Amino acid sequence: MATDTTCKGCRTTVRLVPGEIERILAEYLRGTSAELADDEIYVRRLAICGKCPDLQYGTTCRHCGCLVAVRAKLTAKNCAAPAARW
Repeated sequence: MATDTTCKGCRTTVRLVPGEIERILAEYLRGTSAELADDEIYVRRLAICGKCPDLQYGTTCRHCGCLVAVRAKLTAKNCAAPAARW
């Protein structure tokens, strides 16, 4: 049974320890040349996600299942909500 700290799809924790976002991004970028958003854009995107009613567990987008802190850092990505917020 899922708790408020467990992903309902994969049953693993969705709580992130310090440094986890950086590790995930480094792993993702190892096989691609994706551009990263600058700090100003990243902070703005995270602020919007933080107020979104579709943010689950404080980390995960209900629409696409991504970790918003990772998606917000990737320049080519946008908000996955039907009416994109950023």
